[in-house]
Parts: sequence; C-alpha cells; structure tokens
Amino acid sequence: MPTAHEQRPAHERPTGSDVALLREIESAARAAAAFIRSREEHRVSLQWDIKGESDFVSAVDRGTEALIREALAPPTRAVTFIGEESAPDTVIGEGITFIVDPLDGTTNYLHGFPAYAVSIGALVNGTLAAAVVYDIPRNECFTAVRNGGAFRDGTPIRVSNITDPALSLIATGIPFRKADMIARYLTQLPKVLATTSGIRRAGSAALDLAHVACGRVDAFWELRLAPWDVAAGILLVREAGGIVTDLDGVPSVPAFAGIVAGNPAMHAWLHTTIS
Repeated sequence: MPTAHEQRPAHERPTGSDVALLREIESAARAAAAFIRSREEHRVSLQWDIKGESDFVSAVDRGTEALIREALAPPTRAVTFIGEESAPDTVIGEGITFIVDPLDGTTNYLHGFPAYAVSIGALVNGTLAAAVVYDIPRNECFTAVRNGGAFRDGTPIRVSNITDPALSLIATGIPFRKADMIARYLTQLPKVLATTSGIRRAGSAALDLAHVACGRVDAFWELRLAPWDVAAGILLVREAGGIVTDLDGVPSVPAFAGIVAGNPAMHAWLHTTIS
C-alpha cells in the first residue's frame, strides 16, 4: 500500500535532499538537547549574562550553539549560519541556511521551569525545507520536512479541528521590553480572553508553534519575535495543516516580526480579533 507521501503528486513530495537536511538537523538538535540536559544539575551556579532588559544568556546557550554550528556549518562547508548567540545579524543566503535557537526559553531554563527547547530551521534558497523543535523537559522531538508533513517522535501530527473560539485554547507571548508593544498587547488581550476558554504563556515561541502543530493549542500570537524563534515552528505548523502569517496577514517568513498561527478557522478568527 502506498504511503501518504507516495499518494501525493510527484511535485508535492519531499525531495531526497530535504529529507537528508532533516536528518542532519535532527541529529544536531538531539546532540544539543543532550548537552543542555547534561548541564542541568549545574544550573543554579550558572552566571546570567544580560543581553537586554529581562533578556538573559548563559554559557549553556553559547556552548550549545557552538556545538550545533560545528555539526552543521564547519568552516569547510559553504552554508549560511544564523544563530541567536553567535551570528544574529547574518542574513539568509543562497543555498542552505540554518537558523538556530540553541535554547529557546533561556529564562525558563535558568529558573528550572520546564518549557525550553532547541530549534533549528533549514532553508534552501530562502525557502523553509526542514525543521526540528526538541522539547527537552518532555523529551519530545517535533520535525517537519517540506511537502512531507509534520511529526512528533515520528508520529504524524495535525493542527486541531476546533472552530468555535469559545472552545479554544490560545497560546501567546507577552511583550515585556517595549512600552508601545505592551500598550498594544493590552488592547488585544481582553478581546481574546472574553471569547476563548483560556490563554497560556509558556515562554518559548518554538514550543508554542509546536503545540499549535500538534493540536495542544488552537492558535498562537505574539507581537514581535526573531527569526530563530520561529524558523522551525513556521514549517511545523504549515506541514501540520495550519496557517502562519505576520500581523498583517502576510504568510510568515523567518524575520523580526509579529506572528499569528493556528488551524485555518482559528487563525482567521484570531487575526481578525487582534487587528
């Protein structure tokens, strides 16, 4: 019996090169997760370096990114590497680009709050081709490949089928640095609270998008994120049957921008509600 992928037209199936990219970044993410886990017992003694207001980085972030970079982008390989800690200003290049958040949810990690992940997105000529989000506390690996679907630990996942906002659970990220964004968010929040069954804020956008992809939440929005926060999650949600756009409704790409994601019905409702 043909698989789900084989039932698709040839031009809508994953290519061998994309599948190989997925295997490569999944291997790197698993190694990174093992590295982070091995440092957890020393977490209380880690130095918290301040990158910005309420924005922290540690030796674990830097060490994890170095490990991933060595695996995916050694000096002898002609690829572009965008990493939150070592190369945040690099732009997406031709050929293969890796966009990496070595530890999404650093503040959670430093406090021992169990919501943090490794996130790696791979682009080919500017288009997302493969993605992995590794939920370290849950030991769950979310993966996606262009035209090949989305998976949790190898099992296919789909966005939820909830269409009634009153039954929905919504994820969000709370702005905490810029006063103008806080004011804007506080006009949106009551509208969503009044209509849904609840809102959750985990503190890791990569995991929020993974949870949209597997149906744990029905939609997610945040006013501003970085490319490494969303590169993997965008592909996860789309390959799971969802929609991801910026705040203007334009299909999302990894960028410094806001984001709205969800199953088709809930994305449309949430985008209209917060606009």
